Amino acid sequence: MEYEDEDWLCVTMDEFSLATENGCNRKRNFDDDTKEYKSKNLETERRRREKLSSRLLMLRSIMNKAMIVEDAITYIEKLQDKVQSLSQELHQMEATSEETAETKIVEIDAAEDMKNWGIQEEVIVEEINENKLWVKIIVEKKRGRFSRLMEALNNFGIELIDTNLTTTKGAFLITSFIKVILRL
Repeated sequence: MEYEDEDWLCVTMDEFSLATENGCNRKRNFDDDTKEYKSKNLETERRRREKLSSRLLMLRSIMNKAMIVEDAITYIEKLQDKVQSLSQELHQMEATSEETAETKIVEIDAAEDMKNWGIQEEVIVEEINENKLWVKIIVEKKRGRFSRLMEALNNFGIELIDTNLTTTKGAFLITSFIKVILRL
């Protein structure tokens, strides 16, 4: 391939240096060959800040300081009134929610609940094969009862294979397949 037709791609160093001098380059050259980075928006930002500062100074000179303080005080008082009204509204909402919560909470003993539903404590054991049993236990729902039952079964050398625990109407319903491990 010949590159004679593609002269438009070639740029001389002089043309390249002209392109960098007209503002495309963001680095500023100094006499001692050190370069400093200059943002393209730096001058615009400085002018904007100066303009804003002069307007603020002009506004301060026009307005009375007492007027500024008075406006701030009235604004703070409005905010305090709003805080007070919102806190009163919150206290009213909390009071009504506590009243409704007290009426909904009814303490029923687990034993009474079992008696009301006619549930009796019982244990049913059926043999599956020579070392495997199926057990159904219904006991009163009390704190720590299930964990004590599991500890007792482990102490007797009984391994729980598949256990299901259901709590309903003040009672535990425990069904399990157990395997008896003989200790010698």
